[in-house]
Amino acid sequence: MVKKKKKLSQQQEFEILKLVLDKFLWLGVAFIGIALYFMLTSGSFTTRLDLMLAGIITLIIIIVLLVKEYHITK
Repeated sequence: MVKKKKKLSQQQEFEILKLVLDKFLWLGVAFIGIALYFMLTSGSFTTRLDLMLAGIITLIIIIVLLVKEYHITK
């Protein structure tokens, strides 16, 4: 018994992508915020750097996904 897959409309795909990208955005901002907090409270340098890089990489992934999915052009 083979189930037939449902086809999503373009609007439904967009809404799902918005939800996923929103989570990545908050995750990236949270990493950067935690790194800034550690910078202010004099945490270890490697912890600050690791968290800052994790946030930056997460935000870069968002940009790559947006450009790939929506073909942003001038």
